[in-house]
Amino acid sequence: MNKEQLAKMKQGKGFIAALDQSGGSTPKALRTYGIEADQYNGDEEMFKLVHEMRTRMMTSPAFKGDRIIGVILFERTMRDKVEGMPTADYVWEKKGIVPFLKVDKGLQEEKNGVQLMKDFPGLEELLADGVKYHVFGTKMRSFIKSANKEGIKAIVDQQFEWAERILKAGLVPIIEPEVDIHATDKKEAEVILRDELKRHLDKVSAPVIFKLSIPTEANFYEELISHPNLIRMVALSGGYTREDANKKLAANHGMIASFSRALCEGLKASQTDDEFNKLFADSIESVYEASIK
Repeated sequence: MNKEQLAKMKQGKGFIAALDQSGGSTPKALRTYGIEADQYNGDEEMFKLVHEMRTRMMTSPAFKGDRIIGVILFERTMRDKVEGMPTADYVWEKKGIVPFLKVDKGLQEEKNGVQLMKDFPGLEELLADGVKYHVFGTKMRSFIKSANKEGIKAIVDQQFEWAERILKAGLVPIIEPEVDIHATDKKEAEVILRDELKRHLDKVSAPVIFKLSIPTEANFYEELISHPNLIRMVALSGGYTREDANKKLAANHGMIASFSRALCEGLKASQTDDEFNKLFADSIESVYEASIK
C-alpha cells in the first residue's frame, strides 16, 4: 500500500471524483454530455467516446489534487491511457490524485427491498490487475430501496465479504450501500444500515472507506466517521442536482463528496476548451467547498 496515498485519503482536503460509469450507465452519461446514441455504433465506439470525455476531464487544468483527493475509474479506463500514460499513473503522478477502481459488475434483481451485487467469480483476477496498474483501492455499489432489515443485513454482509477479499489483495475498499433518495422510508433504512455498518466496522481486518447517500438527518453518521476502522466517509449525489447535493452535504460535517452526475452537470462535448474548463472549475470548486465544511 502506498503510504503517501493513504495519508492523502485520511487527511487531504477535497473530495473523490466518480468517473466510473460502466456499460449500463455509459449511454446516459454520453447523452448528458451531448452525444446521442445515433452518433456511435456499438460498444467499442461508445467506450472510445466516453474515454475521450473522461480524458478531457482528467487533463483539464481544474482537475488537480488540491481540490480532488481521489478518483474512481471504470475498468476500461484503468486499462487505457491518458497522454500516453496508464490512467492510474497519470492521475497520481501528474495530478496528485489517488486512483480507485470500480469492481462490481452491476446489481441483482430486487429481493427483500434491496439489490445485491451480481456474483463475480473473477474478482481476485481483477484485483491482481488493479495492483499491477497501481490503483490504491476499489469501489463497489449495492442499492437499498426500502427499510427491510433482512435485505439491508444481506447487503452489508456481502459488501464486507468482498471488502475482506479486497484488503487481502492489498487494496482499500470503498463500501457503497446506496440508499434510494426517493424511498418513503429512507430514514428508517438509514437506521438499520448504520447499525449493520457499525457491527461490521468493529471487526473488519483493516480500515475501509464508506460511500453513502447523504442522510436524511444531518450528521447522522457522526459515530461512524470517528471510528478507528474508517479512513473516510464520502457521499454520493444519488440523483440530486449539484446545488442540492452540495447544500445537503455541507450540513454533514466530516463527510466529503464522491459525486458523478452532479460533478459533471452542464459539461458538453460541443463546448470550447475554455468554456468546458471554466464550467468544470466552477463545479469542482463548489463541490470542494461543500466537502470542507
